Amino acid sequence: MKRSVPTQTTPNTPPAQQQQAVPAKQAAAPAAAAAAAPKRSWLGPIAGLAAGLGLAALASHLGFGEGLANFMMMALLAVAAFAVIRFLMRRFAAPKPQLAAAGGVHHFEPAQPFQPAQPAWNAGAATASAVPAAVSSVPSDFDSAGFEKIAKQVFIRLQAANDTGDQADLRRFTTPQMYASIQHDLLERGGKTQRTDVLQLDASVVDVATENGEQIVSVRFWGLVREESEQAAENFDEIWHLAKSGEGWLIAGIQQTA
Repeated sequence: MKRSVPTQTTPNTPPAQQQQAVPAKQAAAPAAAAAAAPKRSWLGPIAGLAAGLGLAALASHLGFGEGLANFMMMALLAVAAFAVIRFLMRRFAAPKPQLAAAGGVHHFEPAQPFQPAQPAWNAGAATASAVPAAVSSVPSDFDSAGFEKIAKQVFIRLQAANDTGDQADLRRFTTPQMYASIQHDLLERGGKTQRTDVLQLDASVVDVATENGEQIVSVRFWGLVREESEQAAENFDEIWHLAKSGEGWLIAGIQQTA
């Protein structure tokens, strides 16, 4: 098909007037664009995010104004920021340190398992090696609860060792002087085993002192013990003195409070 070409018409406006009209139109274009540009919201990127989430459109559809939509968006952002901060605080929170060994107590390992037994030494036993306590005082930063827990485990373990005559275990947790006294008691017993039941055992740190450069902790043990199945339970009350050495805490002496 043959296409028709439109004929060019000669403009009525003189060339000089056309040249003046072009700058006028160009100058008017920025002004019109500025007038057509919407008024910038003070929320800036937040308003854009609100539009992206559809909150602004939803608020407008429900008949709410732009101010309420902005307020809703700010509230949601605040909740989200709080959730993120709380998550980070939980994630990077340092775990609570666990008790290493009762204020420095080490080598006090629980028996596998503990067997109930009577106090190893009755009145008069090992009194010669008992270490006298200095001025009774326990520092405020000393972990008494942790020390008492481990000391009770050692108490029960040594009672079982004394009942069965386990000299290796007795030697492990006592000073040489204390072990010699215990060994003497075992010889007097004639190597006979014994069995008793500890019905109640309580412990309390009563003194923490330093004597001749050596730290000594005194722990009081008391409770109920039954030596024979047909006999009634009896009370016991004694203080153990534990000295810290290079090998850990060792029992240096036992004294009866009665």
